[in-house]
Amino acid sequence: MPTISVVTGANSGIGRATAIHLAAQGHEVYGTVRSLDKATKLNAMAADAGVEVHLVELDVASDDSVRDGFARILAATKGVVDVLVNNAGIGGNAVAEECPAQVHLDVMNVNLCGAVRCLQQVLPGMRTRRRGAIVNVTSVVGRIAALAQSPYVSSKWALEGFSEELAQEVAPFGIRVAIVEPGVTKSAIFAKNLDMPNQTGAYDAAYRRMFQMYAAGLAHATDPFEVGKVVHHAVTTDQPRLRYAVSWGASELIDGRAAMTDEAWVALGDQPLDEAGDEAYYDGFQRAFGLDLRDTGR
Repeated sequence: MPTISVVTGANSGIGRATAIHLAAQGHEVYGTVRSLDKATKLNAMAADAGVEVHLVELDVASDDSVRDGFARILAATKGVVDVLVNNAGIGGNAVAEECPAQVHLDVMNVNLCGAVRCLQQVLPGMRTRRRGAIVNVTSVVGRIAALAQSPYVSSKWALEGFSEELAQEVAPFGIRVAIVEPGVTKSAIFAKNLDMPNQTGAYDAAYRRMFQMYAAGLAHATDPFEVGKVVHHAVTTDQPRLRYAVSWGASELIDGRAAMTDEAWVALGDQPLDEAGDEAYYDGFQRAFGLDLRDTGR
């Protein structure tokens, strides 16, 4: 019997690559998308790879949609899901002072609560069978609080903590939890995440420095299929780990932040708000993380 895997947010980027890669490894894959009409590229890429991804229309932000979508999946698989990859997510740029609470709630509803909704549909069966794997795709910003992305950072830190807690809860039932932490990966999420709600103008420097980090990352962005390979490894290895960093900047940022004191982290941001301050920030960033934010591939 093939491994039955569900990948949420399968219509683009990491989700699409993961769904196709798992299918190529022999998994029976169900990919959730918000609109079947927009899955043309996914279908074409799957056909080119010689695999099939079964599409299910589902919005992780909705209780009813998740319940109905998984009912269709479980009916098709006779109640079995072996692997759930919680990948669906949205970005969110904003500094803390100027980000409405509702924006935090909206981003959290997708990035955290969406994963909760989906895993609650499959955990009862996994627990009964005493086997299964949950992969939660967080982000490097779930481990390092990147500038000017208050709602996104908050949601990914929440998913990291939730995943740690979940891993202990389900371990006695033979269920594996893995956290995959991508750095900058080629994905449409970046083209959709260009907002800069800087109403006061006081935080121009924070937005400049944040966008500069992503400009450097996008110049060297990792193919999303590399993330798909890590997901496959995480659910098949006989030496499982809780966390897997992957893609540009992930290991450098996570390891560099772990080596810093909190005081050094705060001091990195304590720079003048002009271009000279930007240069000082980039210098400090390179010393701390070994990443040159000026390297945008130009």
